[in-house]
Amino acid sequence: MSEPANATGNEFDPVRIGLVSISDRASAGVYQDQGLPALRDWLSRALRNPVQWVERLIPDEQEGISATLRELVDEQRCDLVLTTGGTGPAPRDVTPEATLAVAHKEMPGFGEQMRQISLRFVPTAILSRQVAVIRGQALIINLPGQPKAIAETLEGLPQATPPAPGIFAAVPYCIDLIGGPYLETDPAVCKAFRPKSAIRPPKA
Repeated sequence: MSEPANATGNEFDPVRIGLVSISDRASAGVYQDQGLPALRDWLSRALRNPVQWVERLIPDEQEGISATLRELVDEQRCDLVLTTGGTGPAPRDVTPEATLAVAHKEMPGFGEQMRQISLRFVPTAILSRQVAVIRGQALIINLPGQPKAIAETLEGLPQATPPAPGIFAAVPYCIDLIGGPYLETDPAVCKAFRPKSAIRPPKA
């Protein structure tokens, strides 16, 4: 499913974002998917760019997940792809394997930081196996399955002692480096970090 851009005007670069919720039961209609709305809600608040969403709700099948990621990057031309679900140790949790299978480069820092954030809450965070990779000029990131955990890992814990940076602060500069659009964030939600030399001056 593809939806039109969610912002008006052309002050910021348009961006195409793939959202993938991976769940046997949600994809079969056993219960309502919460992953796609949670991803879209947070990104809609965090980004100032006009966004075109490309969404997929699929079961925990490794080949199907890999095929979906390839489609979103190679055919749909998404600049950023976020997945939710399927990253634990259970037999049906195969999202990391499916993601690594389509990778041109692995970006281990994203997964490391997500686990550090989650460890502030539960010791079982060490069982999470989220990965992030680059395919072509797109960044693909596995996120947790619960909406609250999705927001925490993206946004971080700025009020914690010590504060824990969220992973999305590094996403815009990563996309700069691989040739994607210039992402602008709302600092009230997530302040993107770029070296001074990489900051684009505001358009007149």
